[in-house]
Amino acid sequence: MKNRDLALLLLRIGVGLIFVIAGWGKLTGIEGVQQFFGNMGIPLASIMAWVVALVEFVGGLMVLVGYKVQIPGYLLSFIMLVAMFIILGGEDSGFNSIRLELMLLLTSLAIAFLNTGAYSVEAMLEKSPSSDTNTLDMS
Repeated sequence: MKNRDLALLLLRIGVGLIFVIAGWGKLTGIEGVQQFFGNMGIPLASIMAWVVALVEFVGGLMVLVGYKVQIPGYLLSFIMLVAMFIILGGEDSGFNSIRLELMLLLTSLAIAFLNTGAYSVEAMLEKSPSSDTNTLDMS
């Protein structure tokens, strides 16, 4: 069981860091991302740039610390799936052009399916005393 929890931690660190850094880069250069999305023919490019940037950054943080990872796991997987289809529609559409997106799609899904593991904020919150500690135990 400890190896599983350690493996989940390592997986979350890798995936989380990649998305946090990618999302931060998009947030700090949002105008360029909006223009890039527009040039790629993505509908509502200005809005979608913000959506992708926020999902990558906030979702990456959630994955990294291990909190409610199913939500960002599915959202990040969807973003990677769309990115793969966009890339495959371009000129250089070989497997090498989608390797990173495919890996991030699969690892994000794995995190969503497996949950956080013991080394996570979510696990720490579950172990913390609840607000019921002030009540008397009459058993």
